[in-house]
Amino acid sequence: MPNFLLDLSHRRTQQRGIYSVCSAHPWVLEAAMRRHFPSAGPLLIEATCNQVNQFGGYTGMKPADFRELVHNVAVRANFPLDRILLGGDHLGPFPWQTLPAEHAMANAYEMVKLYVQAGYRKIHLDASMSCADDPHPLPDALIAERAAKLCSIAEEAKSGDDPVYVIGTEVPTPGGAAEEVGLCVTPPENAEQALRVHREAFSSRNLDHAWERVIALVVQPGVEFGNETVEDYFSPKAANLSALLQRHPGLVFEAHSTDYQRPEAFSHLVRDGFAILKVGPALTYAMRQAIFALAAIESECVSATKRSNLADKVEQVMLAHPQYWQKHYPGSPEHQHRLRIHSYSDRIRYYWAYPEVKHAVETMISNLDRSLIPETLLSDYLPAQYHKVRAGALENKPLPLILDAIGKALDPYLAACEPEG
Repeated sequence: MPNFLLDLSHRRTQQRGIYSVCSAHPWVLEAAMRRHFPSAGPLLIEATCNQVNQFGGYTGMKPADFRELVHNVAVRANFPLDRILLGGDHLGPFPWQTLPAEHAMANAYEMVKLYVQAGYRKIHLDASMSCADDPHPLPDALIAERAAKLCSIAEEAKSGDDPVYVIGTEVPTPGGAAEEVGLCVTPPENAEQALRVHREAFSSRNLDHAWERVIALVVQPGVEFGNETVEDYFSPKAANLSALLQRHPGLVFEAHSTDYQRPEAFSHLVRDGFAILKVGPALTYAMRQAIFALAAIESECVSATKRSNLADKVEQVMLAHPQYWQKHYPGSPEHQHRLRIHSYSDRIRYYWAYPEVKHAVETMISNLDRSLIPETLLSDYLPAQYHKVRAGALENKPLPLILDAIGKALDPYLAACEPEG
C-alpha cells in the first residue's frame, strides 16, 4: 500500500488524489469504510500524536491499539484489511512541548518507533514546534535536523514495506485553529527552503534512500476553519505555490484542515497539486448533527421517564471537564454554550467516550431501535437520509442513519480523488 502513495506522488496512478480520515471514533471509521468500499485505491486512516501515543494520548490508545481498533471495525464492516493504509500525523514533540527539548524529543523518538513497528506506513515527521528550552520560533535547520533524526528512528524500526514520509507543517496546531481564521498561503520560497534544509539534514544522516520516499510537503494552500467561519480555497492565490511542484517531480502537497470546504474546492485542490487532503472534525461534526437530530426525534417519540436526555448529559459532562474546549471557545457564557455544540472545531468529539455520554447515546439508540422512526420526523430532522429511506436505499434505524450522515460528508472527497472518466 505505501507503493500507492509513491505512485501518486510520481503521477503513476490514474487516481488524482487521496483523502485521509483523521478520527478515532469507531462510527466515523465504519462510515468511511462503507462509503469507500466501491471506490478505487486504499483507504487512508491516520492517528495524530496527541490522540495516539505510547502514553495513550487522549484516546487511551497506543499505536498498536489504534491499529487493532481499525482492523476490528474493518472486520465488522467487511472491508478488506489489505485496502487500509495507516498513517501517523504530526509525529514529533507536539504533545510534550512543555518539557525540555531533550526529554520531549526522546518521547517523540519512542513514539515514531512504535508507530512504524505497529505497521503504520505513512509517517508525517513534524518537529516544527518549540519545546520548553527552545528559541521561538525554531530555526528551520533545527526543525529539519530533528525530523531527520525521527526518520532515522523510523528506518531502524521498519520491517516489511518501507514507510513513506511527509515533512513540514501548516500554521495551525494539530486539531484545528484555536482562533477565528485569516491566513496566508505558504510563500513558495518558504516551501523551497523547507525542502532544501530537510534534504540536507537527511543527507547528513545518510538517509538519501529514505529521502526518495518523501512523498509530500505539508503547506498552507489558504484553507482553514475557526469556530464559526471557514477560509475558502481560492485557486489563484495558491498558483505560485502550486507551480513549485514542477521543479520537484515525485512530490505532492498535503493540505490539512480541509474540512467544510465547498464541494468544488476539493477537486480544485487536487488539480493544483494538493493531492493529500486531511479531514477529521467535519466527519465528527456530521456525526454530532445526526446524533442530536435523533435525540430530538427521541424527545417526541419516547416518554420523559425513558428518554436519554442526551443533550443535557453532554452539557453536564463538558462543563464538568472543560479542559478540551475552554481555551478554544471565547466569549460570553451564552456564546460558549452554543460553541460547545455548534462549533466547526467540534470539540464535543473529545467527550463521546465519557461513560455518561456513551450511556446516553446507547439509551437513545436503544429507544429508537425499539420503535419505527416516523418518516415525518425523519423528514424534519434528517432530510437527506429521509429521501434515501423513502427510496428503499437506507434502513430507517439509528446507526445506519448516523453512518450515512457521516458518509455524506465524505462524498466530496471521494469525488475529488477518484480517477477521471
